Formats: sequence, C-alpha cells, structure tokens
Amino acid sequence: MLPRSPATASHLLRSLQRARGFSSSAAAPASAKADEGKIVASVLFERLPVVIPKIHPVVYAFQEFSFRWGEQYRRQYPDDVLGKADARGKGDYQIDYVPAPRITEADKTNDRKSLQRALDNKLYLLLYGNTYGAPDGKPVWHFPEKVYENEETMRLCAESALKSVIGGLNNTYFVGNAPMAHMVIEQTDSSVSSFKRFFFKSQVIGATKYDVGKCKDYAWVTKDELLEYFPEQKDFFNKMIIHIR
Repeated sequence: MLPRSPATASHLLRSLQRARGFSSSAAAPASAKADEGKIVASVLFERLPVVIPKIHPVVYAFQEFSFRWGEQYRRQYPDDVLGKADARGKGDYQIDYVPAPRITEADKTNDRKSLQRALDNKLYLLLYGNTYGAPDGKPVWHFPEKVYENEETMRLCAESALKSVIGGLNNTYFVGNAPMAHMVIEQTDSSVSSFKRFFFKSQVIGATKYDVGKCKDYAWVTKDELLEYFPEQKDFFNKMIIHIR
C-alpha cells in the first residue's frame, strides 16, 4: 500500500517505472523542482477485441503450408475404424452457423462514440474538455484523469477519475495496482507548475455502452486513431500501448 504523502508516493512510483525502464518527459528532461509538482492519475480505459482479428496473408500462407506438410506424415487408420468414427454423433438435428458481421453500422458512419466499431481491434476512451495543465486552460483531448489529493493509493485516485466520467465501476476491471507508465509534464506557464502523470489500465467488462459525462466530447478510438490525437507524444503512447499488449 502506498503512503499518503504525495511526495513519497511520487518517489516510489518513479522508482517503479525506472525499474521497468519505461517513462517519458513531455517536453524536456525533468528538473529537481518537478518533484514538488502535483501528481495526476490517468486511466487508459480499453475495450478488448470482440472478434478474432483477420489473419495476415503471410501468416495464413504459413499455416496452410504447415498443415499440408503435416498431412504427409499423419497416421493412416484402417477404413473400418474411420467408418465407425464417421457414423458416430449423427442425428436429425442441424445447426446453421451464421458468423457475426465484422463491419458494423458504426464502422460505416465512422461513429467514434460507439463501442460497436472496429470489433477486431482494441478501443480506447478519449475525452475532450478541460483538464489539469492544459495550455491556457483550453479544452484538449485527454484520458480520464484526476489530480492526486488525499486518496489512500494512486489506484484509488485513478478509479475515482474513471468513475466520475462513466458514473460507476460495475462494468470495469483495473489491471493491477501499479501504474504502467508515467510522463513528466514541463510547464512554462507560471500559473501551473510541472507535474507528473501516471497511467493506469482499466478494461471494459460486459458492457456495450457507457453514459460518458463531464466532458464536451468523447471518442472510442483504435491505437492508430489515438496517435493522431497526440502527435507530440506519438512515440510515447505508441510505446506504451505496445508495452501493454
């Protein structure tokens, strides 16, 4: 359990990330004064793929070759044995299997507010609105997040951030108690000091829709789409998402 002191919590979490070898600075290397800034818990809220992704043509060709190669050396059984196997399990019933469509109406209209899109990809929740440390206080795209105050752990702070956006945590699952990455935000605006943003991962469980609030807009985006929203931190987020796969 992490201590209540933000400074001590920052030190422990920073040590954890150095041990994992994964951190980033948003503008310049962190200075000693940055340790005195605030800590922000940010949530990467993801929906896992709903359908199996299509196999890459190269992978499919390899699997086909492996199957045909194995067929050359498979054991041959007598015809009477094979005949008994064919007769087993036959009946008057028949199951008509119709696969679910991969392309949904949300895909056709590019409805990024819907979870019923990009079914063979992960989706991530982004919010558009005011957030801590935004330049000139203007609304920006960001993840659900909250400034650490007096929560017992950073994990509880992250849970509070997500709960305030979707109204509850009944259909969510937080993966682990520790953050998966962090970045240092260097500020040139004197009204807001430099601060650290720690990222926690949470997943959609048993839900196809959330009532997202406390923002001007929101979107469920794939990894490639997410990187378009953060061109300046593209390398960091690309590495972070690959790191958690």
